[in-house]
Amino acid sequence: MKTNGSVLTENSAASATGLAPRILSRLRYSPFLAQMVIIRRCNLSCGYCSEYDKVSNPVPLPVLVERLQKLKSLGTFGISLTGGEPMLHPDLIRLIRKCRELRFFRTGMISNGFFLRPDLIEELNQAGLQEMQISIDGVQANETTQKVLANLKKRLRWLRDYARFGVTVSGVIGACPSEEVEEVVSFASKMGFTPRVLLIHDGHGQLKLGRDRLKAFENIVSRIPKNWMEFSNYRERLVRDGTAPFKCRAGSRYLYIDEHGKVSWCSQTRAVWSKELMDYSLEDLREQFHRYKPCHETCTLGCARSASQLDNWRAQPGFNS
Repeated sequence: MKTNGSVLTENSAASATGLAPRILSRLRYSPFLAQMVIIRRCNLSCGYCSEYDKVSNPVPLPVLVERLQKLKSLGTFGISLTGGEPMLHPDLIRLIRKCRELRFFRTGMISNGFFLRPDLIEELNQAGLQEMQISIDGVQANETTQKVLANLKKRLRWLRDYARFGVTVSGVIGACPSEEVEEVVSFASKMGFTPRVLLIHDGHGQLKLGRDRLKAFENIVSRIPKNWMEFSNYRERLVRDGTAPFKCRAGSRYLYIDEHGKVSWCSQTRAVWSKELMDYSLEDLREQFHRYKPCHETCTLGCARSASQLDNWRAQPGFNS
């Protein structure tokens, strides 16, 4: 007859045996980053943006928590809260705290920065926010954008003075004169933020700028240090060659979850493919990891590319470049 101790030992061994494949599967297919829309409404109306409206209600906190728990069960490493404008969500601080309670490796958010003030920044500090990304189109507002230094300098200084989380400020080529983007990048560097340069894309996430704008991009990016998100140099290849093929692992290494709880490859492919997050499985992660995405060659979406680049050495059927 087996003792209770020996039964426990055998059960523990069996559990450990079952745990190993799950850990291996997580390392092979789980999301490095999930971007989750918490509200589609935005306070701005940027002329190039297809990711906002003026009427949507915030997604209820219990629904968002359920989605976070599901993402955690899929082995997600990092979470980024986005919109619309996530600062319009009344439960943003509680949501960030929940992300930290669930122990995501990295908790961040994407914002236009217009609602920043010292007391809110302190609340974000205390909630445990680790990263904020803000993109700025130029210096002076125009018919296309209000997301410019003239409107944001004071708020960026507050971030410098009060934020205990990392801040990435991206100058965006395409909506303002290119020399203004250079000023944005210079200002971000002087504030001690991580500077980046992005390219405006079309409604399908594809490169659309003319040669003069692309040349300006080359000039600016050559003068700023590379960070880990940029080490593939794909934007330089896009500008130089017109294409930058990559094995897109969206739907696996990178998940985009809209306000309705549907997973898409990215924000620009919502009409192409989607599946309910709550029905998502490890098999879905595996399937989408290997699925060929025909839009990859001229894709400008940095999140999908940076989350995919570590797996470039692994095969993907249909990819011949």
